[in-house]
Amino acid sequence: MSSLAAARADNFYNPPDWDPNKESRNKYHNSHGALGNRARKLEKEGILIIRFEMPFPVWCAGCGHLIGKGVRFNAEKKKIGKYHSTTVWSFCMKAPCCKEVIEVHTDPKNAEYVIVRGAKKKVEYSGEDAVVVDPKAGDRPKDAIGRLEVAEIDKRAAEDGLTQIMDLKEQSYHRYKDDVDRNRSLRRTMRQARREEQQRTARRDALGLSKNIQLLPETKMDRLRASAVEFGSVKSNWKKKRKSIKSEGIFGKKYQQK
Repeated sequence: MSSLAAARADNFYNPPDWDPNKESRNKYHNSHGALGNRARKLEKEGILIIRFEMPFPVWCAGCGHLIGKGVRFNAEKKKIGKYHSTTVWSFCMKAPCCKEVIEVHTDPKNAEYVIVRGAKKKVEYSGEDAVVVDPKAGDRPKDAIGRLEVAEIDKRAAEDGLTQIMDLKEQSYHRYKDDVDRNRSLRRTMRQARREEQQRTARRDALGLSKNIQLLPETKMDRLRASAVEFGSVKSNWKKKRKSIKSEGIFGKKYQQK
């Protein structure tokens, strides 16, 4: 097979001015191979750009923002030393909140990560680490009889607290036992209220009132007050007014002869 056929078989194009004895194909094309642009600092500085996941929650030293566990960064991975035969790596990244540079090192001795700068590890406590402190420990009696009396009082208080807890549990059980029926009733009430609101809105629009005016629900007292109002007859008032005008003189009442 000729050289041209071999090049076609490998699916590579070899430029005529490229010498494989002097430089690699990637160097000739100014490429970093499969790593791409992530390896742009690999040859000169030994830095490779990777995706780093925060192993635990930390507080940002720049702005105090909490960076949660599992947040990913584009970090610069660099070899900084060795612990026996295990490589110690450094990961540098920028915080997403204030661009503070965070540096994390591996700790092969303790099998963990160490925050070097830019952040502070959040301290979390579990229930096993909790310590119960009695605030009245200094006021308790020292003698045996006094301690026995206090223990009896504490026992009664614990029994009363347990009874109260059981009552609360029973009350909660009876309250939420029929949660489906209660939810159905609540939704029915909300639908009725929404329907009444729509009716009041339609009545307001029919009266030609402004949208800023909100009609309240009608009550029995409103109906009684409305029925007690008397506006009188427009026709009878008009007739009385006209009759009084005809009875007056041309110069008014004060010029009429008695």
